[in-house]
Amino acid sequence: MAAAQISRQHLVSQVLLRQFTMLDPKGRGWQLQPFDVCNPERRNKLKSPRRCGWVEDFVAFDSASAEDLWGSVETRAPAALAAVQAGTPFADPMHIEALRDLVVLHFVRSHRYRGVYTSAFGTVRVNVRSKLIRQYPEQLRREALRQTGLHLDGSGSLGTFAERLVEQSEVTQDFGSGKLFRTSIENMFNKVRAMASKWHLEVLTAESGQFLIGDNPAVTVRTDATPFSYNMAFGDAHSIVLPIGPRHLLALGPKNTLGSIPRAVVDEINTVQILASDRYVYMHPRSELETFARAKARQRQADRVNR
Repeated sequence: MAAAQISRQHLVSQVLLRQFTMLDPKGRGWQLQPFDVCNPERRNKLKSPRRCGWVEDFVAFDSASAEDLWGSVETRAPAALAAVQAGTPFADPMHIEALRDLVVLHFVRSHRYRGVYTSAFGTVRVNVRSKLIRQYPEQLRREALRQTGLHLDGSGSLGTFAERLVEQSEVTQDFGSGKLFRTSIENMFNKVRAMASKWHLEVLTAESGQFLIGDNPAVTVRTDATPFSYNMAFGDAHSIVLPIGPRHLLALGPKNTLGSIPRAVVDEINTVQILASDRYVYMHPRSELETFARAKARQRQADRVNR
């Protein structure tokens, strides 16, 4: 029997979102504060982790396969996060692996990766069509005559038929169904996981202030200039950073480190989370970060208008 499609898929693991919650005094359970960076003047109500950080049918084909893969990481996260809270993340090698995999999971399972994937497929599709017209015009004409009974003369009609062949191809059909994306994202997870295994883990605590977390939470950064640059290729980055609670941040680095970072760097990381987000960031309800987020979201809007 085929596994059921899981429609509501969390891109930000609930186990992470729970770290930013507080128990609601009105009896609604554990709640966190969402903030809509695309509508910075909007007032957002507190929500439970279950209602935040998810996308409907992110993996639209056989999502159970991907969910099993993500689950292999998320089930190991609670014990590792508890070790961070206790100040002992390096006491057990399994905790180090679990935390590093948590960074990789949120780097790959993201709005950003889906955007890169979609753009890359579009580029390849255009290139294949152009190659068919440029290198195989006679074969195209013969195939058009065979399929349609028409003799194609101009480049326009030849291009239209080439596009028809591309549309009919198995790869394009798999792209449309979501099968290709599921295969791509699972392969990318395994590839980045292998690359990240050569890095070590930094567990960093905010000296003051709090972290917030965006809906693209694991972000590549370069820290050789201020403001930090972000969203570069994995191989070009100094690190991938992932907030794992109001006080703690994971970063991939050259050696295992348990350290602290000043308020100025906390603010830089929070700025990156806001600018790199797709739509939302999330924070502890008593973090007092909403004013900060609103200012940075306005800046983001202005920057995009001026591009």
